[in-house]
Amino acid sequence: MNISHLLEPELEFCAGSHVDVRFGITNYGPFDRNKASPAQTIRVGIVGSAAGVEGAVNWLERCTAGIAAKRSRQPNLFPRFPGYGPESPFRSQLVTDSRTQRTIKNADIADLARITDGDRLVEESVGLVLSEVRYIARETPADVIICAVPREFLDLLAGPELPPDSDPEDEGAPISKLDFRCLLKARAMEFGKPIQLVLPATYGAGGGKRRRRARTRAKVLQDEATRAWNFFVALYYKRGGIPWRLTRSTTALTTCYVGIAFYRSRDEERVETSVAQVFDERGDGYIVRGGLAITDKDDRVPHLSESDARQILIDALKLYRQEHKTFPARVVVHKTSRFTLPERQGCLAAAKELRIDEADLIACGRSFARLFRAGAYPPLRGTLWSLDDRHHVLYTRGSVDFFGTYPGLYVPLPLALELDSVEQGPELLAREALALTKMNWNSTQFDHAEPITLEAAKRVGSILKHLTRDEPIQARYSFYM
Repeated sequence: MNISHLLEPELEFCAGSHVDVRFGITNYGPFDRNKASPAQTIRVGIVGSAAGVEGAVNWLERCTAGIAAKRSRQPNLFPRFPGYGPESPFRSQLVTDSRTQRTIKNADIADLARITDGDRLVEESVGLVLSEVRYIARETPADVIICAVPREFLDLLAGPELPPDSDPEDEGAPISKLDFRCLLKARAMEFGKPIQLVLPATYGAGGGKRRRRARTRAKVLQDEATRAWNFFVALYYKRGGIPWRLTRSTTALTTCYVGIAFYRSRDEERVETSVAQVFDERGDGYIVRGGLAITDKDDRVPHLSESDARQILIDALKLYRQEHKTFPARVVVHKTSRFTLPERQGCLAAAKELRIDEADLIACGRSFARLFRAGAYPPLRGTLWSLDDRHHVLYTRGSVDFFGTYPGLYVPLPLALELDSVEQGPELLAREALALTKMNWNSTQFDHAEPITLEAAKRVGSILKHLTRDEPIQARYSFYM
């Protein structure tokens, strides 16, 4: 058994590198800023209620001028947002006009209140948004479409108001198995325009005050500068920009990182496979949809057949070749469950067939084995606990020197890494996994719990479950985040 600490990985920006996304963009600009990025101009469409569209437009205008930092004893944890425009570090122009703004009628929103079936309520709500998305996508030059989710939608989807002394679990409410965000993303794919959701609390419409059925733990609203950072970085990527990328040694092998996760179909009768891959050169994510999974009767965990494992990796690597005009020298596969012998044989056969020099197969999951550190804070992010040659525990969340604190609210669960069939050593593989936790362009928080390979694959699955296997899907990850 051995314990070591990995240094915080740096990310590459236009004119330098930094450990933190926000400081990197502020000081050096997005990675592709000087490369004729398509994100130099972003034409934005907006859908919502009249109040929502107005609120979203006003918030966008306020953000372009910059947002002051939250007062804090940890200034590195809450930096100011530097603004957005040709003179900002992004050097990107946001274009909005009335032709690309579509409002949902108040009467149509009011009609939703008569629906008592939860699934139908979500379907109808999504339908109201899609009718306006369709117009913007087909009749205007918008690049990205913002959905300013109406406050009324959230109130209806949360269920009826509850009396102060009632038990939320005893009250009737139109609870749905459908998810508004996931269903909207899935149905909007046919229009070929990425969707960016913005909630009322973000664009200034306030939060709901009525007591409703408790379905999930309430999220703490982030400070406005952090909300602006997350929103505009995601917008930049969805337009085709590259905010940052992994730093890479000139002697390192070109690598394709692949994540494999599983999801249940909408009727919950099948388990299917989703794959998200992150390319080393740019960090851009592309999606491959896998086949049906097999649930082992002994461990009740979904797995792939040998032929399906082989085919899913061949499809991923061919997509890499389509993008880069060559195959990578190395492929790394992160999977949410242990590799069975057929899965291992299928992946290695695919690598051999396409003449990939090296293949590293790693099972990743949450570890309930923990280290305890003297003092009030958890172990440092980057702490690597090697139990033996095969099993390792990596703290992807933990205390961060750059912040001077632990930025989380709860005791962090580390990441378990089981090295199944690997060519590289555990420290390099753990260092890569740690770096990949910083590649989520949907958030500027750099200490995500999982590498983007797995986080993206799970997010993709939550959206693909709302589509039949005959319906086409978008290949870029920007349509799923």
